[in-house]
Amino acid sequence: MASIKTISKILIIIPAYNEAGCIEKVVDNLERNYPQYDYVVINDGSTDDTRKICARRGYNFMDLPVNTGLSGAIKSGMRYANYYGYDYVLQLDGDGQHDPKYIEDMITEMERTGCDIVIGSRFKTKRKPVNSRMIGSQLLTYAIMITTGGKYIGDVTSGMRLFNKRMIKRFGYDINYSPEPDTLAYLLNCGVKIEEVQVEMHERIAGTSYLDFKNSIWYMMKMFFSIFIFQWVRKREKGDKK
Repeated sequence: MASIKTISKILIIIPAYNEAGCIEKVVDNLERNYPQYDYVVINDGSTDDTRKICARRGYNFMDLPVNTGLSGAIKSGMRYANYYGYDYVLQLDGDGQHDPKYIEDMITEMERTGCDIVIGSRFKTKRKPVNSRMIGSQLLTYAIMITTGGKYIGDVTSGMRLFNKRMIKRFGYDINYSPEPDTLAYLLNCGVKIEEVQVEMHERIAGTSYLDFKNSIWYMMKMFFSIFIFQWVRKREKGDKK
């Protein structure tokens, strides 16, 4: 791990798996234009040059020896944030799709509403386009509404999320918490308050998403099974409602 930079109350965690083509532009943008925020790159067992780039450039990063998946990378980042006493964590993808200029808007929304999580949403004030991926996203939105008594989240698959201190600890140490849409249903049923802020997202800087058509179908099937079946039998801790 590179040397720890000056601690602020906000930590940006950047999960990165094989993002050698993107990570420099993402981190350089943060260091150049948003130096008020601390960050840590979570190199999730990358097999490309992601680790070498982070080390060569002196970035603040954690180097996971094997690929743990997004959930494992997020948990590692949350534990880091909890250990160093951060008040907020922002999850920012390592592919350049998320724009840090919305961080202040998200913090303002969290402080205004007292919510636990703020999602950077592409569809807070804008309609979803009609394509296969967005149809799947809308179906997940409806599934969450059905299983949570009508609670609406427009952009359930957005990976740009702001977490408060309570959620930092939960996501770091509770196995029931992951960064996937099915967890949103679980959280809402546990009384966790979630809000959205309108953002614009960019195309990824380089590379391709692992969610091709085949993987997208499999992903959607897993999410629907979890929301409609697994979430009903999941044990809810009383502490989640406090």
